[in-house]
Amino acid sequence: MFSLFVTRSLDEIRFWSRIMKEHALFLSLGFSFDDKKLIQEALEFVSLFEKIEEKLSTYSPQSDPEEIKRFNIQVYQAATAIWAYKRKVLGLILRCEIRSNNYALLVDHTSREAAYFVNRLKELNAGKLEPRADDIIKENVFFLKIMADHSKFIGHLLDPSERKLVDQARDFSHDFDQLVFQALDLDSMRPQSETTPILDQFLDQNRVSVVSLRDFKKAARDLIEACRIKSNIHPLLADHVFREAERFLHIIDMYENTLLSNK
Repeated sequence: MFSLFVTRSLDEIRFWSRIMKEHALFLSLGFSFDDKKLIQEALEFVSLFEKIEEKLSTYSPQSDPEEIKRFNIQVYQAATAIWAYKRKVLGLILRCEIRSNNYALLVDHTSREAAYFVNRLKELNAGKLEPRADDIIKENVFFLKIMADHSKFIGHLLDPSERKLVDQARDFSHDFDQLVFQALDLDSMRPQSETTPILDQFLDQNRVSVVSLRDFKKAARDLIEACRIKSNIHPLLADHVFREAERFLHIIDMYENTLLSNK
């Protein structure tokens, strides 16, 4: 039990702390030259999560669970702080108090991921280690919306002359919007919709679409890194969204294993 708590905690922090660090970097790059204070705050978060990553490297699956619990609290505080920063930036954008290249939806997107990370750390310290069947729909609603957002960002950040790729990104956006609506319909039917056959089909259908999007992101990442397509997409951002698709596939696998074990 304790080693599972440690392993799960380190895995969540390893993945999401890097995501938070990169969010801060991307936001800093999107601000205008005049927004020096916001840029400085973003870079402080880059430094904060780099320190968390350094401390993370000193732990192992054999680490003391009580020490990991304290580390989770420390990371929880950092994730809460960057969530508040992102919501502050979103408010500034929506009130037209700043003009930047950070889309409002992108800032909201990154804040939702920070809130997700905060909640995961809270759940881990409360003893919730294994995925539960009754979380499947909620978790998929979250990640399907993330994938839909990614598709929109890619479509908007590609050069307009990359017509074929832009069309593909729009197709993915439409596909994932439909999957989000379908997931919300299932969510409104809970708990009656939480039957194993329905959830199994739900996960299978989502997996097919996520694999297609993951492969598209990988191809786009490789083309961007090789400077073979025109875009405003930072190579690190291309890899960032690819890793999040991989994470979603990993979570789908975990939930399918949970369903199988409950049969």
